[in-house]
Amino acid sequence: MTGSGTTSGTTSYRRLGVAQRRAQLITAALGLFAQRPPEDVSLDDVAAAAEVSRPLVYRYFPGGKTQLYEAALRSAADELELCFAEPQTGPLTGRLAAALDRYLAFVDGHSTGFSALLQGGSVVETSRTGAIVDEVRRTAAGHILAHLQVREPGVRLRMTVRTWIAAVEGASLTWLDEGKRPPVEELRDWLVDHFVALLITTAASDEQTARVTRAALALEPADGVVTRLVRRLGPVLAEAGHLL
Repeated sequence: MTGSGTTSGTTSYRRLGVAQRRAQLITAALGLFAQRPPEDVSLDDVAAAAEVSRPLVYRYFPGGKTQLYEAALRSAADELELCFAEPQTGPLTGRLAAALDRYLAFVDGHSTGFSALLQGGSVVETSRTGAIVDEVRRTAAGHILAHLQVREPGVRLRMTVRTWIAAVEGASLTWLDEGKRPPVEELRDWLVDHFVALLITTAASDEQTARVTRAALALEPADGVVTRLVRRLGPVLAEAGHLL
């Protein structure tokens, strides 16, 4: 960094308050973590991206890269947790689609960082980063159960929701590995269909889930997502008529 850059960083430091400067450094780190594994990002890289000096980064994050990574992860987690905070009106499938649009947009914009986050094994990974990731999953599950209007879910319903969240994560990672194919809209629609299928499968053996499923299906339009899914399944099931 040139002398003028350092001067610019110092001048900028005087203009920004503590919260603003901290947010700036976290944003710079997130941008780098989105494109490279955390272990490949140094504090010098963050300082250069934020156009400040390395000592200034340490001033705000004396714990070094681990502390900065945890702060960046917490910021990303806050954004992810909001993905499923959809108004509880209209068909369930429409709400899920809107939530997935936001979730997959985050995945698309943070490809490398998202993979490193969920696959683990990073040298900067800690028990706290693991707890943050699990909190995102629990929060997402809570939002979905709220969409289903269930305050006290039974074991099977909880397992159904958590299984779907795991499927969303796994599908997202595979989507990145496959060069973001199929198109994101197709991935979103497939994940919505997957949730409907999981819910119906559990409903066949769990009365609470059956009640929830009936209530959710009652809100679906006759020409909507569920109808199209049933019509696509018709030819497949017709070939298994000997099982009925």
